[in-house]
Amino acid sequence: MKSMNTSTTPTPPAALSAELSAESPATTPAKAAYTPRSLLKQLQTQFPAFRDFLPLSIGIDKQVLAALPELDRKTMRAALGIHTGSLRYLKVMEKAKQRHDLDGKPGAAVTDEHRAHATQVLKERHKKEAERKKAEREAAAAAEAARVHAEKLSQLAAKFSRKG
Repeated sequence: MKSMNTSTTPTPPAALSAELSAESPATTPAKAAYTPRSLLKQLQTQFPAFRDFLPLSIGIDKQVLAALPELDRKTMRAALGIHTGSLRYLKVMEKAKQRHDLDGKPGAAVTDEHRAHATQVLKERHKKEAERKKAEREAAAAAEAARVHAEKLSQLAAKFSRKG
């Protein structure tokens, strides 16, 4: 039974994978080349606005696609999300007055609403981080208390087992 399955199944997948590998490079050579993080690194080396964490102008995704038309939209949006959600970018956004295009040239003003959003996100992150650290400290204290308790129990057991 096993020999029947192995003799018939390898041929179609091998042929299919050969067809796919022959078609894949021709259809999307550049789109599959980037992960969001690698794309972000490229954007940071190529464009001053990304490198200096300047507040990005609204619609920066269209400017990026115009400059790099081979990019996959989904990957580019993920990279933009990583960049604009970073702590450093949010701290700059919190105090920013002007937005910037890809070359770093000032453009539209940053609205109070966007500054307030950056402030709110930063507060939430700081609160989450403080809660996480508090939970870690409490867990460490509980583990230490359990260790001390177990040690005392073993000492008591040793003490009374010798006399018995």
